[in-house]
Amino acid sequence: MVAGALFSAFGGIYFWLPKWTGKMYDETLGKWHFWLSFIFFNLTFFVQHFLGLAGMPRRIPDYSLQFTDFNMISSIGAFGFGLSQLLFLYVVVKTIRSGQKAPEKAWEGADSLEWTALPSPAPYHSFETPPVIR
Repeated sequence: MVAGALFSAFGGIYFWLPKWTGKMYDETLGKWHFWLSFIFFNLTFFVQHFLGLAGMPRRIPDYSLQFTDFNMISSIGAFGFGLSQLLFLYVVVKTIRSGQKAPEKAWEGADSLEWTALPSPAPYHSFETPPVIR
């Protein structure tokens, strides 16, 4: 459940970042962020399935030495996942500071009212009169 929430939040931020800032992010760095997050997230949590099958109880402060190796792998994955979020922060800051100008409609399939009727970044008080929706 954590993966669904985190990765959908990342996807939403990457989708709306050009509309919020008026600048495009570096897509190569965005792909690096996704793949590093994906690998380290799975390294963290997939290993825990094997720990559970081996009989390790959940949420204990001390565990038997037979579980040490898998817990170490899980810890390395957690640290790697945390460090990959620093790359995400870098992508956002780099976009705000020096990204190239975003087009009016940055994505194929971005057909909602915000993407079709407003410039990027969207101004405050975007619609002073309600737009006509057909």
